[in-house]
Amino acid sequence: MPGGRLTQQERQQIALGLADDLAYAEIARRLDRPTSTITREVMRNGGPLAYRADLAHRATEHRAHRRREAAPPQGREAPPQAHGRDAEAVRAYVEVFTTLLMQSGLPRMTSRVLAHLYTTDAGSLTASELVQHLQVSPASISKAVTLLESQGLIRRERDERRRERYVVDNDVWYDGMIAAAKSHAQLAETARQGVGVLGPDTPAAARLEGIARFVDFVGEGMTRAAEQAREVLYTKPEPPAPAEPTR
Repeated sequence: MPGGRLTQQERQQIALGLADDLAYAEIARRLDRPTSTITREVMRNGGPLAYRADLAHRATEHRAHRRREAAPPQGREAPPQAHGRDAEAVRAYVEVFTTLLMQSGLPRMTSRVLAHLYTTDAGSLTASELVQHLQVSPASISKAVTLLESQGLIRRERDERRRERYVVDNDVWYDGMIAAAKSHAQLAETARQGVGVLGPDTPAAARLEGIARFVDFVGEGMTRAAEQAREVLYTKPEPPAPAEPTR
C-alpha cells in the first residue's frame, strides 16, 4: 500500500469519485489508500460538496510550509504529546473537527478556536495559549471567542493567577441546547406576529403559522431532550467487560 502524501493526480481521482457519489471506502480502494486518509483529505479541504483537487493540493503545500517554518530548531525536540498520543494524528483530527464545525456555519477562525478547546485535556485555554497554538494575532482570538461566548459555546473564568480562561465543559452543551430552544421560541413568536400583520386568512399568514407550529414543536422537543439527557454528560462510560478466557 503506498504511503506518503497524496499526489495531485490522486486528489483529482478523489474529486472525480466524489462527483460520482462514490463512498470514501470505494475511492480509497481504487487508490490503494486507507479510508481514513481519504476521509481526512476531504474533510480538511471543504468537505464532499466543496472539495477541489487543485485547491486541496495548494492548501496541503501551504500547511506543510507553515509546519516547516514552525518546526523547532535542530537540537530541540518538540514537546511530547500527553498520554503517548501521536502528534500527527492529533493534528489531523483537529483539522477534521475544525472542518465539521465550519460546515455547521461557524467561521474558520472560530471553528479552529473551538476545536482546540475541545481537544485539550484541561478544557480551557488562555488567549495567549490560543495565540501560540494557532499562530494568529490576539485580535483574531478576541473576535472568535466573543462570537463563541455570544452563542453560549464557551464561557470565561479567572484562574488562580487572575488570567482569563476560555472554557468548554459539559454545561456548555446543555446551555447551548437550551439557548437554541429559546431561539426557536423567539422565531415562533415572530412568525405569529406576522399572521396578525398579514391577515389570518391569507396564504402568507398560513405559511407563517405553519412555521410557528413547526419550530414550537422542535424547540419543545429540544428542551425536553436536553433535560432528560443532561445526566449523560456527567456519566462516565462503564469499562468494557473482561473477555472470557479461551479454552
